Amino acid sequence: MSEKTAKIGLFGIGLDTYWPQFPELKERLEGYLSEIAAKLTSFQSEVVNVGLVDTVDKAFDAGSTFRREEVSLIFLYASTYALSSTVFPVVRQANVPVVILNLTPEAAIDYSAFNAMGDRTKMTGEWLAYCSACPVPEIASVFNRTGIAFYEVTGMLHDEACWNEVREWVEAANVAHILSRNRLGCIGHYYSGMLDIYSDLTQQYAYFGGHIEIIEVDELSALRRNVSTTEITDRVAHFYECFDVQPDCVKEELERAARTSVALDKLADQYRLGSMAYYYKGTGTENADTMSSIILGTSLLTARNIPVAGEYEIKNAQAMKILDSFGAGGSFTEYYAVDFNDDIVLMGHDGPGHISIAEGKTKVRPLYVYHGKVGKGLSVEMSVKNGPVTLLAVVQRKSGELSLLIAEAESVAGPILEIGNTNSRYRFPIGARNFIKSWNRHGPAHHCAVAVGHIAAKIEKLGHLLGMETVIVC
Repeated sequence: MSEKTAKIGLFGIGLDTYWPQFPELKERLEGYLSEIAAKLTSFQSEVVNVGLVDTVDKAFDAGSTFRREEVSLIFLYASTYALSSTVFPVVRQANVPVVILNLTPEAAIDYSAFNAMGDRTKMTGEWLAYCSACPVPEIASVFNRTGIAFYEVTGMLHDEACWNEVREWVEAANVAHILSRNRLGCIGHYYSGMLDIYSDLTQQYAYFGGHIEIIEVDELSALRRNVSTTEITDRVAHFYECFDVQPDCVKEELERAARTSVALDKLADQYRLGSMAYYYKGTGTENADTMSSIILGTSLLTARNIPVAGEYEIKNAQAMKILDSFGAGGSFTEYYAVDFNDDIVLMGHDGPGHISIAEGKTKVRPLYVYHGKVGKGLSVEMSVKNGPVTLLAVVQRKSGELSLLIAEAESVAGPILEIGNTNSRYRFPIGARNFIKSWNRHGPAHHCAVAVGHIAAKIEKLGHLLGMETVIVC
């Protein structure tokens, strides 16, 4: 579970002074906390539940436990009023983001039944069980003044809207966990002169963690030399299973792509890669033969959760990995053209595509020139599934800091450019003109990643966990 799931910390808060005054209150609040723990566990998360913290000593113990267990995110259940002095030590020691669960047991107190209880002590105990909102301003004030990042979910204990929001936080924590352990392989070099894609690798480490392995093309070529005839035959058969191989794809090109595909898998295994960026412009060498036959293999890697970005676009490899880790795909794309008649933006790219999110089976076509690049070979042609999609760009700003740029849209049916590249038609709720102007205003590189589904809210939460500014243009 720890490979892809973060550890989630959970604790409730209360005031020990209350327990002898209201004998049933503590047990009742612990019951609510148990419900929350069960719900978090149902989200496929590993929950470290330290129980109800009601004294300073317990607070220090809870913080130590969270730090020792290396939790990535803490949920603080504000069950009733509690002193901020019993909250602050927990979160300060853990030193991770915290989400306050301000969840009341029901939508409202039954005023008639409450006022008919007749015993003001019991009435006060009942009121305190509904007192989730009471400590939140105090906690928020202390967190703000001490520089602790916190977020809040307010609502009812049995409100699905609240739990959907909590689920998004858990998913975001899992993605942050995956990124922190991801190994990104960089093969080759930048596309010369494409200034927007150049990246500060140290900043990539600072925000995402993980490891970046600089890999020589020669290593892939060496692995390619040792691919057997049987492996090539089997991989060509696999191509026919996964792709719609067009009749004009010749056997020699399929075998050349198969040899490279097998070698790519071995390279990914050797370095335990979780994502990749590549580009190479050498000519007349074994390396050129390797890199001009890479598209089918990189498309297969992308489909099995090792997203590959062309043109050595490291920032976009990170964006693709984010989307893939949310289980939504993550295909390489850029503006192609605008259809003002239909108010849609055509987007796509040469190179690998995420065939798992394709509308229908991805076609394989031969190209006799790779536009703007050296060589020729087989390429993939696909459109992203019709329906909701999300675009994501990792943006490096003038300050050097990284931010996330997001847009939600619809992938719609219609004519595409049958040029052997990925190619889709996207309709944006703010229209094509406004989307392009709004997107460009934030200065992203010309590449971005696309996934299926509307997941902006999840990515925004991930941005909070990573300490990255997040902008949603639509």
